[in-house]
Formats: sequence, structure tokens, C-alpha cells
Amino acid sequence: MALWATNNERDELGDNLVPDYVTAVAGGQFFGWPWFYIGENLDPRHASDYPAVHPPVTVPSVLLQSHSAALGSAFYTGTQFPAEYHGSLFVATHGSWNRANPTGAKVIRVMFDGYGNPLPYYEDFMTGFVLANHDVWGRPVGIAVGADGALYVSEDANHKIWCVSYTGIGS
Repeated sequence: MALWATNNERDELGDNLVPDYVTAVAGGQFFGWPWFYIGENLDPRHASDYPAVHPPVTVPSVLLQSHSAALGSAFYTGTQFPAEYHGSLFVATHGSWNRANPTGAKVIRVMFDGYGNPLPYYEDFMTGFVLANHDVWGRPVGIAVGADGALYVSEDANHKIWCVSYTGIGS
């Protein structure tokens, strides 16, 4: 089993740079900070001081929309949700503060193939926290799977914990 982490990438390079990410992490990996991002893309603010010799830059497993502010995550190990959710990685994205059109403020689901490899995309799972532009009523922070198989999501805009449970189709 791999260690997985979320990462909030750097700001001030525009609305669409640099993508945040979710990734498996292994010993000795170098993700480029502070000189590079998403492989060998050089941060122009460090062009004059980057190391000529450095370890290979690891490309993250799953890229997220820039400024999503991915925070807590949990693998779904419960049995309440349908079978296709088992093993999915749920990620709380707190949301952007410095993007013209906000993103984040939702929970996403990262899926895996039959070999345990992450698919290169994700799907929105819990949305509706953004009312209009920068007006939000919830910012997801943490996620846990309860003993009952429900997904518990904390958010810090209203200091709430949401319980997402599954009781069947159309319920």
C-alpha cells in the first residue's frame, strides 16, 4: 500500500498555474520545489538559482485544477456505498481565494484501475458550496470514513461536519 498526499502548489503564476495535485509518495522522490513544477517546468521566479544537478523531478499521479487547495483525504474502506466506490480516494478541496473564477470548495473522488493505478482524472462528488463567484457557504477540509460506512466531511466556513450516507438508489 502506498502513502498518498495532497499538495497545494504555488500561487502568483496565474489562474491556471500551477495545478495542485494528489499523488502517491515514495522515498527519495523530488517533486521540484521550489524550482520546478509538474516535471521540468521551471518556475520563472527561480530561473537564476535553480540547481544544474538535481534528482529527476517526479510528475504527480493526478493533477487538480489550479488553486483547488486540496487538503484532507481518505480512501473509502466502508461497505455502505456501492462496490465501485470501494478503494476510491475522496479529497476535500478547500477552494481558491485568488482565482478570477473560483474552484474547489467541494469533495472530489479519485478512482483507480484494477491494478491499483490512479485514473488520470477525478470526478466531483460533493458540490454546492459555492453560491456565486467568491460567495461560498462551505469549505471542505477533512474527510473520514465512519465505522458505519458513511463519509464524514468537515468544513471550516460554518464549522460543520457533514455525513454523506448511501441508502440505495432513489432514496
